[in-house]
Amino acid sequence: MEKFHLLLIPSLFLLPVVSSLAADTYFINCGSKSSVSVDHRTFVGDDVFNSDSLKVVGTSKSIRNTSVSLPVLYQTARIFEQQSSYEFKLTSNTTYIIRLHFFPFMYDGTNNLSDASFDVATSSKFLLFSARRASDFQATVNEYFTTVNARTFKIYFIPAHNSSLAFVNAIEVIGLPDDFINDSAIAVFPVNGTFYSGVHSNSLRTLYRINVGGSEVSRTMDSPLWREWTGDDQYLVSKNSANNCTAFSGSFTGKEGILDIAPDIVYKTCKQINSNASNITWHFRVRKKAKHFIRFHICDILSQTGGILNFELHIYSNFEHHIGYPEITETETPYFLDFVADSDDSGYIKISVGPNNTSETSNAFLNGIEIMEFVSNTTLLFNDSVDGHGGQHKNLIIGLAVAGGAMIFILIMLLLLIVRYRRRAKGLVMKDETPQGRARPHSWVPATSENSASPLPNFNLNLKMPLSEILAATSNFDTKLLIGEGGFGKVYKGTLSDGMKVAVKRSESGHGQGLPEFQTEVTVLSKIHNRHLVSLIGYCDEGSEMILVYEFMEKGTLRDHLYTSKEDSINSSTIPQLTWKQRLEMCIGAAKGLHYLHTGSDWGIIHRDVKSTNILLDEYYVAKVADFGLSQSGAPDPDHDDMDLKGSFGYLDPEYVRTLELTYKSDVYAFGVVLLEVLCARPPIVSSSRREEINLAEWGMIWQKKGQLEKIADPLLGGQINPSSLRKFGEITERCLKLQGADRPTMLDVCWDLQYALQLQHTAVHREPHEDSTTDISSSYIFPASSTNFPGDEDCNSNGDDDEFGSKLVFSQSMIDGPR
Repeated sequence: MEKFHLLLIPSLFLLPVVSSLAADTYFINCGSKSSVSVDHRTFVGDDVFNSDSLKVVGTSKSIRNTSVSLPVLYQTARIFEQQSSYEFKLTSNTTYIIRLHFFPFMYDGTNNLSDASFDVATSSKFLLFSARRASDFQATVNEYFTTVNARTFKIYFIPAHNSSLAFVNAIEVIGLPDDFINDSAIAVFPVNGTFYSGVHSNSLRTLYRINVGGSEVSRTMDSPLWREWTGDDQYLVSKNSANNCTAFSGSFTGKEGILDIAPDIVYKTCKQINSNASNITWHFRVRKKAKHFIRFHICDILSQTGGILNFELHIYSNFEHHIGYPEITETETPYFLDFVADSDDSGYIKISVGPNNTSETSNAFLNGIEIMEFVSNTTLLFNDSVDGHGGQHKNLIIGLAVAGGAMIFILIMLLLLIVRYRRRAKGLVMKDETPQGRARPHSWVPATSENSASPLPNFNLNLKMPLSEILAATSNFDTKLLIGEGGFGKVYKGTLSDGMKVAVKRSESGHGQGLPEFQTEVTVLSKIHNRHLVSLIGYCDEGSEMILVYEFMEKGTLRDHLYTSKEDSINSSTIPQLTWKQRLEMCIGAAKGLHYLHTGSDWGIIHRDVKSTNILLDEYYVAKVADFGLSQSGAPDPDHDDMDLKGSFGYLDPEYVRTLELTYKSDVYAFGVVLLEVLCARPPIVSSSRREEINLAEWGMIWQKKGQLEKIADPLLGGQINPSSLRKFGEITERCLKLQGADRPTMLDVCWDLQYALQLQHTAVHREPHEDSTTDISSSYIFPASSTNFPGDEDCNSNGDDDEFGSKLVFSQSMIDGPR
């Protein structure tokens, strides 16, 4: 493992003397003619403020909701149905704080801002904010730091599509002193001691502002620049590792500029390490694989006399960054240290302070932490000189998408494949890494490792299994019991002491998935129970082991029964061929499982990796969805969206690839690809000299539009498929594969349509007794027989839950829409 010792030059990080704000400051009450006072600031109505210094460019409308329950700043808003902007005239080329206030409310009696879907960008091409359902974020204040090098600065509001709108309730633009954020941050990369010179050329989004060891600082208090600070206790890994130090009551050296950087209370309080602890560690949720600006606030209020601050600071991201403190001898003097570091794929940045092991008198403390994310450059197509022409902007996007859709999609897929293999090549595990592929420090043990604490401390312990039981079940992971290998690790067949057959997934270093996927899998499967989802029997996290134990699926994956590679052809004769009825029944089962995931709980789950290898078959050919390591629970967090593409090549939703916005409809698209696999018995991507055949989704839709889908069907299905059933199946598939997620059906709709296709096939079977149905063993087991239902007519809304409560988590569609 690599460790980087970065020597800091004290003079570079002494708190600068900053005494006044830049001249350009705006507080705007959007959509209003009146001014309101909030936290010692006067927000002026933009209808009054519309002048040479500030104007709204483009078509917009003022709206109001005067409900007394709404804060006064959020009773009005300005809405935009086309691309529009606020244009500011600035006198200084400097860094500005931009705060955007959003609070969706009802207006005009029936309309609701919760339906808004839009992007916010700057004229310097930075994407500040993106919302696809305003109801997901409710009230929010987003804060950004951006450097402006022009006298005219615009903030664009761009509706996502023709039927949507954008809105904003209030805007703050505050000019900052020149040295408030500078380029003298240490770049904590594999190159030692380099400065990162790109801070000023980027925009930053505030994620965390932490008063370590102190209380919350609100905007109503004497906080400089009206910036909020929160306490740190909720981010501590081990609350027993540190104590809050007594608040300092004296005065600071060099206080002239402190009120422009942080309030006194940040430097007058701190967290101090306990004598029996090895370190203090905080962890903060961030976007994966993003660049972050981290500022540490330090003031020695503990020492009685001046001396060297003799402790170590660590930042965990792609590497362990070990930072040795310089000789800072002044007590009661505020300092701040700036760093730039990349986050890894864990979704967290960990920050630790610990004593210097070379000294017996070292201490460790910290006063404050700020974390900001570098904002991405926008790829939105908009005209920064002409507003009010959102329709032209959208038509341009649509035109480009249609004209080059097929070629662009193929190129994106190929690029993703290249990136995937490059990441694997770069992700080789170093000798000192943990099985999860993340480096651990040599010099001291993280607080999370004390007493071999489980990474899953709050889970249902009824599912936790001792390692000894798993070793006995797998004969110490005998290679003869190895049945597969995937992104998480190797899979073994096992037999528990009670005779139950299980599949045991054991994590191994070097695989792409690790602790986050392990935690996600246990989180999801410990809370859901459905007949069409693979059940989690237990898990084990003893020592460095991460093991998942599932019910054993006797018949393997759906893919195994659809097609085999040339290497597997020698064994293909041992796999029974599936009839069209069986294939439809398996699709219905998988659709039921996905529908339950999407709607069968209060939180909702996006699977994120729907594919034929993640649909398993039990001994009766009942289809069950598996592998939830990449799944996402609940609505996306707009402040912490996971912007990394995740999924499998060939199944990725084109809209997700283009916008990086994951939705339930992304699962629907992937399921559409599975439907074509079921029909055509071929992989989603193949090597072919004919371009149109490479991508299964594209190829299938070419023949669907010709009305000749039967020409690419599996030859083994020849003479089996009723034309009406195939026609319905093609319609379902085409709807699933729409380029726009809004045009795709829900999984409930897919389930109903598939059952209808099965009914059409069932009717045809009764008219065509010559059809071979001798291998159709699944029908009598998958669905209960009745005089009124065809096999497979089990209600799509049934959650299939067979737990002891037998509760129904989903309303029947007939209760909403009436009889179908």
